[in-house]
Amino acid sequence: MLRQGLRREHVLAVVLFCALSDAVLIAIGVSGFALASGAAPWLSSTLLWGGIAFLIWYGARSFQAAWKGGGSLVPSEETPKALLPTLATIAALTWGNPHVYLDTVVFLGTMSAQYPTHEIFFGAGAISGSFLFFFSLGFGARIFAPLFTRPMAWRVLDTAIGLMMWAIAVSLALYAFGPKV
Repeated sequence: MLRQGLRREHVLAVVLFCALSDAVLIAIGVSGFALASGAAPWLSSTLLWGGIAFLIWYGARSFQAAWKGGGSLVPSEETPKALLPTLATIAALTWGNPHVYLDTVVFLGTMSAQYPTHEIFFGAGAISGSFLFFFSLGFGARIFAPLFTRPMAWRVLDTAIGLMMWAIAVSLALYAFGPKV
């Protein structure tokens, strides 16, 4: 999403795809995660450990990109990508990422269960926040375009992403081994 926003390519389509995908997953979580995990008790644990493994891999990939360096963004020098391959990549990253299920279905589904009879309002608020986040990231990226023409900015961003992914993985693992409230 950030790269698309920086390159100013297909931003509206990518933002809408991500926000609508998030909305669908939030709705699934808010409307039925408790039922699904009751029917398949292994589901929550499988998603949790799948998400941890994905985050470790993704963090390592980000650290590797930071180490190798060489990334920069000069939109005029790069060939614009077609919309359908761009959306296919975004779909794979969105729907193939176990962490997205942990955040939207498991975490938000569990949180919404704390507000019986108000789950729809909880879900509407989460979906609104998601739309705000994706639109801000996609369309706000152009503000940072001059910064990301420098390779060091990409190294810093990749390092920050790696640290964030590993921190989330550690927090999820600690949650998995910790006492349940």
